[in-house]
Amino acid sequence: MSRSQQQNPTGRIAKTFDQLRSQSKTALVAFVTAGDPEPGYTVPAMHALVSGGANLLELGIPFSDPEAEGPAIQAANERALAQGMTLSKVLSMVAEFRQQNDATPVILMGYLNSVLAMENFAERAGAAGVDGLIMVNLPMEEGADLREALAAHNMDLVSLVAPTSSNERAQAITANASGFIYYVSLKGTTGSGALAVDEVAERTQYLRSITDVPVCVGFGIKDAATAAVVAQHADGVVVGSALVQLMAQSSSVDDAVARLQGATTAIRQGIDA
Repeated sequence: MSRSQQQNPTGRIAKTFDQLRSQSKTALVAFVTAGDPEPGYTVPAMHALVSGGANLLELGIPFSDPEAEGPAIQAANERALAQGMTLSKVLSMVAEFRQQNDATPVILMGYLNSVLAMENFAERAGAAGVDGLIMVNLPMEEGADLREALAAHNMDLVSLVAPTSSNERAQAITANASGFIYYVSLKGTTGSGALAVDEVAERTQYLRSITDVPVCVGFGIKDAATAAVVAQHADGVVVGSALVQLMAQSSSVDDAVARLQGATTAIRQGIDA
């Protein structure tokens, strides 16, 4: 069996994972929804996550029907859309973030409809400083054109592998993988359920045996304890719903920054421990 290789070796994502690997560290990937609870929160939140120890950032593109998301992120999407968020505004936020941070990878996560509705998306996203894209509802068989368009602007199309994916399908997905593999640890929506650690360990071990592209685990990682357990079996852990809930509970931008930085620091310490 041939192992799939890391594509786009000059991109920020590859460089970040290479650096972490040289330090024997696991990546912390932090997710927030762009424009939630108000647009003015997002860029300060991104900087706070990095200050707390996040190595990569996922920025959710608000969408009216986010079928893979649990209640916390669904509510965040609704709040952001009520604030008039658009994909164009999301790209402007990334560009603003890049004015102070040119090193941390930023990956947009969302649904294909948003991207297809924007003319010259890949060119505009690349110019804004986006490094990758996760399209929750894009089947592997239909991703070639988007993958090629993104690659032309030095961006990765991050592939998702579900716990229900057969070995054969996992091999097909990883064959074209770029940036990192997003392994969905739960059968369900974001933020739900309890982690089946043994199953996660078995599947990530298999994925890492067939690809050199880093494997990150998301869905169900809520705190330092769960992150620490998963970090033993993955190249990166993704924390989303717990951070989005902190954003929702914040009374101001400064409050959100403090909450996010504190939570991220605790999770980073859990992973490193």
